Amino acid sequence: MSATLTGTDAGSAPDPGSGADSAGRSRTSGRVRRGWTEHGLVFTAPFLLVYALFLVWPLLYGVRISFSDYNLAGINSKFIGLDNYTEAFKDPLVWQSLWHTVEFTLMSTPPLVVLGLAMALIAHQLRFVRWLWRLSYFAPFVLPSAVVAVIWTWIFEPGFGLIDGTFKSTIGWLTDSQYAMASVVLTTVWWTVGFNFLLYLAALQGIPAQLYEAAELDGAGPWKRLWKITIPMLKRTTGLVVVLQLIASLKIFDQIYMMTGGGPDNSTRPVLEYMYDVGFTGYRTGYASAVSYILFVLIVVVSLVQLRLGRNREEG
Repeated sequence: MSATLTGTDAGSAPDPGSGADSAGRSRTSGRVRRGWTEHGLVFTAPFLLVYALFLVWPLLYGVRISFSDYNLAGINSKFIGLDNYTEAFKDPLVWQSLWHTVEFTLMSTPPLVVLGLAMALIAHQLRFVRWLWRLSYFAPFVLPSAVVAVIWTWIFEPGFGLIDGTFKSTIGWLTDSQYAMASVVLTTVWWTVGFNFLLYLAALQGIPAQLYEAAELDGAGPWKRLWKITIPMLKRTTGLVVVLQLIASLKIFDQIYMMTGGGPDNSTRPVLEYMYDVGFTGYRTGYASAVSYILFVLIVVVSLVQLRLGRNREEG
């Protein structure tokens, strides 16, 4: 009887080793699941997948075809090394379009920064129907680029447009190379200044009111408070606005393409439109990709230099 009981007990008793292994595996898997949940990977995985599929993969694929003579039809393409980049640096049309891009950036960035700040100061000080001023300043920014282009093309129409009709003139604002770039800059300033206005307005609301009260008690007037308190407190926001504006201006395409088509005589064609013409009209996709990565490096360098200069000013 005792032997039977002993054998039964021995046969039915769980293996201590296997129980420990099961418990260890359970704890390990539990920690892994908790780690995924704690680090948010479960929630960010869909975004990371879409990000890799639609941004990282096209970026890497573009680098690959920039070293080939790939065409839009995708036939008879072969690896050609740095030939596309060498040709791009020797192509006068690339340098011409880059200059037009830089010209647009230099003409549009200062007024967009200064006007954005001025509009934010006005809206911040107003006490009567403040919401109407804010809506009026920001409303153009939400318009699609096609709508903006159509509106301003009619405004600039020679002879009977709003400007020529008002001043009784016949200036070809979009057809004369002397005025075309300035016309596009004016359109862009009207359209996009609302975004900078919003950034500055948010920054102004974050400045402690006690600073202005103390300065006023010390006898500081409005202009002195502006230069000694407001402008210094907005340094970080100004740096952000300048960097964002430089990047956006270097990527100019929509309004120029729809308003002037790069003309007259390619006098307003930016580098993005040149890439479009080469890649989708000339079917030289590999060469257009090489030009695009030259522009990408230029934007990165300009952004890093601006951020470095801003950091040095803050440290100084």
